[in-house]
Amino acid sequence: MRRTLSAILGIVLAGALVAAPSATTALAEPGSKGSAVQKQWRSYWVDSFNAGIYTPAQGDQLIKDAQAINANVLIVQVGRWQDCFCNRSTYPKTHVAVDPPPYDPLDMIIDKAHAAGLQVHAWVNVAPMWHLATAPPQADHVFNTHGLNATGADRWVNKRYDGTEVVDNNTFTFMDPGNPAAAEYMAKGVTSIAKNYDVDGMNLDFIRYPDYSLTSAAGEWGYTETALKRFHALTGRTDIPVPSDPQWSQWRRDQVSNIVRRIYLGMAEVNPKARLSIDGIVYEHGPSATPGGWEGTRTYKEVMQDWRSWLDEGILDTVVAMNYKRELNPDHVNMYREWNEYLKDHQYGRQNVVGPAIYLNTIPNSVIQAREAFKPSAAGNSVIGWSGYSYAAPTLAVTAGQAPAATERPALAAALTTADPLGEQPLFADKAKVPKMDWKESPKTGAVVGSLKLHDGTPLDQVSITARNVVTGQKVTGRVTDGTGWFGFVDLRPGTWLIEAKLPKGVVGKHLDAVHIKKGKVAKASLSPLFKRH
Repeated sequence: MRRTLSAILGIVLAGALVAAPSATTALAEPGSKGSAVQKQWRSYWVDSFNAGIYTPAQGDQLIKDAQAINANVLIVQVGRWQDCFCNRSTYPKTHVAVDPPPYDPLDMIIDKAHAAGLQVHAWVNVAPMWHLATAPPQADHVFNTHGLNATGADRWVNKRYDGTEVVDNNTFTFMDPGNPAAAEYMAKGVTSIAKNYDVDGMNLDFIRYPDYSLTSAAGEWGYTETALKRFHALTGRTDIPVPSDPQWSQWRRDQVSNIVRRIYLGMAEVNPKARLSIDGIVYEHGPSATPGGWEGTRTYKEVMQDWRSWLDEGILDTVVAMNYKRELNPDHVNMYREWNEYLKDHQYGRQNVVGPAIYLNTIPNSVIQAREAFKPSAAGNSVIGWSGYSYAAPTLAVTAGQAPAATERPALAAALTTADPLGEQPLFADKAKVPKMDWKESPKTGAVVGSLKLHDGTPLDQVSITARNVVTGQKVTGRVTDGTGWFGFVDLRPGTWLIEAKLPKGVVGKHLDAVHIKKGKVAKASLSPLFKRH
């Protein structure tokens, strides 16, 4: 998703079109004053390639700058390439030179932000494996243990249709969501941070397949030996599907969805009030202007990020959409508004946030885009907030090397809070509270997780699982075990549900379990041990 400032500068100067590679809540009118405290999400994305959390002093400055725009959320990048700017996770600690131990960047920013009334959402790049020409120095880093020197199922590196594994000047590798061990590693890494830190949310970036395709017509990644074997086992096919093959494309979308579902339910078990958000892909034109609608967007057909279905299923709380468009570009003006309209009208009882590219816009144009973000859709729906990308480059002048961030941040803050350049009431003149998630604050449903394994621990992969309410007869289908045998259901009404597995031929044992669903709780279904007939 993110680019270095030098790369961004090249794009800006070249005038290229940029779309970064990676129940509605009632809100007060933006900028309005009154006795009621506004309910709006306001945040910066804070990357860890630049100053922000390397030292306590940087943390103090970050809090001061966030308060200057009356922000209430910081999306702080702690996981870049399967490492962590933290001390307590399943990821190795970053090799970057932060203050020496016991200093913990994530602990530091949580303490300072919470004291200032700000939420902290830990931002993790989920699928990227590594992005440097030299290998990571940590011996236990996943690139060293499951990277280009590994073979078979131990090789987690994603592969393009043409055989390419390394892109971006032969430095960038990704993990394959279709590899069960890699998928489990991704999910556990995110969940470990939610478990060990007092975060208000987890923010997932790169929760998708890569977009380094030769064409945007279809997704070209996922062609690893392990993934193809699993696809063949499920479908009975033996061919190598072309990138646009509908069955193959849906299978790959399902792999990403399985990871999101596992993270969501893992967080529900260890940090149930925390919000799960993703950095949503919104490339180019919105669904209303794209042939095929949602299914025709690059989000759905190229990078396999079906965030609309995640909101609908209830395995995602918020899409923070990377709506990176230039207000000076007429095409971008339309694209920006098309996607905003879609985000407002497709929330499915959850909450969405518009994330504009303040690094590609002047301050007046960023104010225009912020106002557009908060305008209700034609149907009367609204998103809950705004997230500026990024703290490191708050204006086009910074990106173009024409002004330092230290002077542009106060200027942006003034435009948003005290001196609107459009001559209107400043958008963020008053403080605001992040809208609550009623489905987590006052839950009306519960969830269930389980696993399907043989008595020797061998997981049963891609087995169909259904859930049926014994009183109402309501049935939830479409779930299959992932490559580790794990499965999960969300938003089940309280009561007794029968969880049933459709066992493969030759497998016998407990395949049915009655579980009692309670509001706000995650029940466990017991379907093992199972045996293979000889």
